[in-house]
Amino acid sequence: MQSPGLLNPLFAHLGIDAVLVPVHVRAADLETVVRGLQRVGNLDGLFVTVPHKTAAALLADRRSRTVEITGSANALRREPDGTWLAENFDGSGFVAGLVRAGHEPKGARVALVGAGGAGSAIAAALLDADVDRLTITDPDTPRLTALVDRLAAHWPGRVRAAGRPPLADSDLAVNATPLGLRPDDPLPFAPQALPPGAVVADIIMKPRDTRLLREAAAHGLPVHHGRHMLTGQIDSYRAFFGLHAP
Repeated sequence: MQSPGLLNPLFAHLGIDAVLVPVHVRAADLETVVRGLQRVGNLDGLFVTVPHKTAAALLADRRSRTVEITGSANALRREPDGTWLAENFDGSGFVAGLVRAGHEPKGARVALVGAGGAGSAIAAALLDADVDRLTITDPDTPRLTALVDRLAAHWPGRVRAAGRPPLADSDLAVNATPLGLRPDDPLPFAPQALPPGAVVADIIMKPRDTRLLREAAAHGLPVHHGRHMLTGQIDSYRAFFGLHAP
């Protein structure tokens, strides 16, 4: 988990008496651990990473519009009445990172690979950022179909599912799968099939330069690293958790 390395220095800078501690949890133990943590009196919130984002959304009392649409959460906040609110900033962070890097998504034709927790949030944020067309691929057909149906209810006519990403006529191709975490992983898509100038983005943070990004750069394509998605969320985290200097 990369969040402690970003947020703990922020707490120190702002003079906030808080610390973010990484906790490793097996999927089978997630509910037990989260329910226990929710009973800790001096715990204000939880950050959630893969593979728990979908399951964590169900462990909150209320869910934001983004979480309701995508079915996944990456942050849970304790409310003043003691209930828990689930939110997801992966998508907004990804889009903020794109914009800061000079890759404006508005009007773009996007191929997104991965309909899991992060991919679903990125899909909603890209549509909200007014991309022209979003095509999503994922080997889990029921999950893909359900996501596209939920997105199409809010952004009709602009999102579709496909067996293969339409790389030849895409302006932006995004890997939102775990492929690339290990050196022997296959590529999520072939960057050489993209037109010149198309941006290749990967949400994987370690390694920084995944095989996908290395091959895209070798073909002369602009690349967008995974860390941008996390750094793009910092302002949203500050607002969501009220992280201001005392």
